[in-house]
Amino acid sequence: MTKSSAGMEFFLMTFFDTRELQVLHGFLFLLIYLVSFMGNLLIIVLITLDKCLHTPMYFFLKNLSLFDACLISITLPKFILNSLSHRNSISFSGCILQVLLVIHFAGSELFLLTAMSYDRYVAICHPLRYDVIMSRRVCMSMTAASWFLGSIFGALYSSGTFSLSFCGSRKVPQFFCDVPCLLKISCSKSHVTISISEAIGVLYALSCLVSIGFSYIYIFNTVLRMPSLQGWSKAFSTCMPHLIVVTTFIVTGTIAYLKPVPDYPHLVDFLVSVFYSVLPPSLNPIIYSLRNKEIKAAMKKFLWKLSHNFYGER
Repeated sequence: MTKSSAGMEFFLMTFFDTRELQVLHGFLFLLIYLVSFMGNLLIIVLITLDKCLHTPMYFFLKNLSLFDACLISITLPKFILNSLSHRNSISFSGCILQVLLVIHFAGSELFLLTAMSYDRYVAICHPLRYDVIMSRRVCMSMTAASWFLGSIFGALYSSGTFSLSFCGSRKVPQFFCDVPCLLKISCSKSHVTISISEAIGVLYALSCLVSIGFSYIYIFNTVLRMPSLQGWSKAFSTCMPHLIVVTTFIVTGTIAYLKPVPDYPHLVDFLVSVFYSVLPPSLNPIIYSLRNKEIKAAMKKFLWKLSHNFYGER
């Protein structure tokens, strides 16, 4: 970071000029953030405390909730703070940090979703060897790999983006620092470094999606050969939440990087931004808890212990 860029600021997108609407907007997103963060935190606590949930599937789910809690905490708190304080600026270092962490956790989450599809493949297609294949060491290695790969892409994208020059307007057409939007306002004509990073990122994403696709091809092939409807129901009930989460992640990620960046963003552009940056971390706790009997049982046990301890002390 040069001395000239150290004091530089970017100006994030705002949607209301009046103070009252900005404050209302800020409180609305504060509510969304708290519900999403607490939902993910609750899943982490339940899986950590309940020994019945100490399985590979829930180990990955706990890490997914951690990634989602971190992902939504990178962008929304700054946006909420700006809305409540009637400001729209972010420092140059703050912008770098947002790009670095958003790409890091998004890249980590994609690999983790791939690991979760492999876990379901082994559980359904090779149930007798499940404990041997999905050992604690394997699960820990997959999770460590997701953190490692995410950090590589975070470093690649942030270094590539901020190696560019920002000599003109520093108004980012987004409510957080996003790579496509920063490329839009950059005055550098050559984007070689970031183009290479994006090419590597596309190959990485495609390889993960192909792996997920093959896992589910084998899963569905095995399920369709099951003689009992009960087996079908159990297999699909464990796979459907993951499929919904993967689909949401892919659709929102595709929108994020294929949607043209507007010169003058409108309310629709803001809603699309919220859709792909806020929706996945907010929905994942709901998706995994609504139809999951083990999570519901853990929740009841947790609430019973809380109430028992509370009334016991009284």
